Amino acid sequence: MKIAFVGKGGSGKTTLAALFLRHLAAERPAPALLALDADINQHLAVALGASDAQAAALPTLGEHLPRIKDYLRGDNPRILSADDMVKTTPPGRGSRLVQIDEDSPLHLDFVRPVDGVPLAVAGPFAADDLGVACYHSKVGAVELLLNHMVDGGDEYAVVDMTAGADSFASGLFTRFDVTFLVCEPTVRSVAVYRQYLGYARDFGVRVAVVGNKVTDGEDLDFLRDQVGADLLTWVGRSGHVRAAERGEVRPIEMLEPENRAALRAMRELVDGVEKDWPTYQRQAVEFHVRNARAWASSRSGRDLADQVDPDFVPGPVALTR
Repeated sequence: MKIAFVGKGGSGKTTLAALFLRHLAAERPAPALLALDADINQHLAVALGASDAQAAALPTLGEHLPRIKDYLRGDNPRILSADDMVKTTPPGRGSRLVQIDEDSPLHLDFVRPVDGVPLAVAGPFAADDLGVACYHSKVGAVELLLNHMVDGGDEYAVVDMTAGADSFASGLFTRFDVTFLVCEPTVRSVAVYRQYLGYARDFGVRVAVVGNKVTDGEDLDFLRDQVGADLLTWVGRSGHVRAAERGEVRPIEMLEPENRAALRAMRELVDGVEKDWPTYQRQAVEFHVRNARAWASSRSGRDLADQVDPDFVPGPVALTR
């Protein structure tokens, strides 16, 4: 299952993504797991327990986008070269499909364990990028991977997304089975929820709100009043989280029982979702055609809508072909 964490900047989405990942990693038997940091502020590794030096040493997907494109392209005859691949290019017959837990070259080169959680990072927005690039050039590697990723039940790809509604700059927001929107009991955080829901509504995106920093009954009443049935669960005041913010990452078993119960509710929701591979591919194709018409075809000098394989549907069956 593909899972996104989104929300207003400072809402705690990275913290909750890390808690959810560490909760899954501690389950027995542990499920297949992959964490992806696609936030312009690359903090997921540290939130999982890495030191600043360890986080800075992680290999980054964004720096190796041409290599990732070349691998995923495989021998797909509709994609003439890796240079013709853009972030929205969907898979077709001949493309290489990746799995969450495998010994592929991409996994071996870019995934590193952090406190038992396999992690890949898009990479930071560096000084050399200022004025000449946007962060989507790095997040494009994550979008391509998700487009080509075949996952099943009891397999979890968890993505820490950029803050706010920035993911709507491409089709990335449709790549998830469940989107957890982390919402503080504040007017500004609720405004981001409403903006996100407004954009996502027409695409069938499954959004569940996780309240965060809920300190009392008034906070909870406010969230219930503002987001209604979208409020799945909430996380309250946490000494465990405060310790992590001071640099002390404690075992997930020490998380307060009521907050651990919130993580269980989140997994229960995810586990109840059924995969819909035809819709997944249809949405990938829709946004690819949009991008081809808007800019990608003119940049490449050929109609990139021709990359669409009309009869291809990814999924477990495609892996056996």
